[in-house]
Amino acid sequence: MPVTHFVVRWPDGKEERCYSPSTIVRDYLHPGAYALDDFLARAHEGLEAASGRVREKFGYACSSALDQWSAIERTATQYRSHPAAQVTVVSVD
Repeated sequence: MPVTHFVVRWPDGKEERCYSPSTIVRDYLHPGAYALDDFLARAHEGLEAASGRVREKFGYACSSALDQWSAIERTATQYRSHPAAQVTVVSVD
């Protein structure tokens, strides 16, 4: 199963390289700017779908995808008080 990484630029300009165990995340995230809530919904759905692909192939969920989601959610909490916060997906490869 091909691993896919995506680079996210948070509202404060910090960039983070994120992990997905499957290319299916490309169906959910594309380079460009997203409102924080939209980004979170897309990232969550994409990482859930990626973990599901692992489950289908190997019989168990991907803990790394779930850990990545937790890290994204944790980072996002600091921007929740900014209603216009945007997250930029720099790349998906």
